[in-house]
Amino acid sequence: MTTVTTLGRVFFGLGIAGIGVLHFFFPGIRPIIIPGLSEANPTLNVIGPLVGILLIVTGILITAGVKHHTLSLFMGIAFLILALFIHLPAFLHSQRPFWVNLNKMLALSGGFFLVSRFHEPLERPKILISLSKVSIIGKYLFAIMLVDFALGHLFASKQLSSLVPPYIPQPQFWAFLSGIALAGGAISVVSNILVEKINLLLAAVLFIWLLALHLYFTVLHPTWQDGENFIGLFTCLCFCGTALLISQQGGKPLKVKS
Repeated sequence: MTTVTTLGRVFFGLGIAGIGVLHFFFPGIRPIIIPGLSEANPTLNVIGPLVGILLIVTGILITAGVKHHTLSLFMGIAFLILALFIHLPAFLHSQRPFWVNLNKMLALSGGFFLVSRFHEPLERPKILISLSKVSIIGKYLFAIMLVDFALGHLFASKQLSSLVPPYIPQPQFWAFLSGIALAGGAISVVSNILVEKINLLLAAVLFIWLLALHLYFTVLHPTWQDGENFIGLFTCLCFCGTALLISQQGGKPLKVKS
């Protein structure tokens, strides 16, 4: 396992653990996991810490590289189910407010699947071998987010330029350039062209965003929308790790071990 792969796994694990920690500082289940649940039924707020513990334990095991294969696989499946059957209907019903989290859930699911491919047990029940075959779609789930966010940056750069911190000049230019970076990453993932170089660059871009944008707004507005700036920070860390993991595929088709 390369240093880059290890760093990608650590970034992803720390990001997941960070999302879990937020459940102990803000009420209910974070909307990125299940949107609107706490508002619909406040009594379900008690489930928040349980979700937080699950994410923290998962994140720690992934970060440490210890017995995380099966747990990551099941988390990938769970996040994909939530994306398709909870976030997608919410998006179709209410449009824009749920679009961002839908894409993030798909990408996080893909990240879990990619992580699950490392440290696979030598002996596994047949059902786990069958389930692990779904992990092959991990990088494509990540690419869906890249495509959707790229289109948003390219065709709505003026609106999205408001997200660029005020200390950075020419915000619309940077918003448009970010769309090009995201589009390049998506094309590379789907086409298997220059996978290592482009996704290493994408990881670098995401890490710069993490420091220059997400960290900036998190420090400035830590309680905005019950910690949504923290969510942006931790998911960006996860996506940086995912890009690093994909970069080490080297453009070779994924093969499912049996």
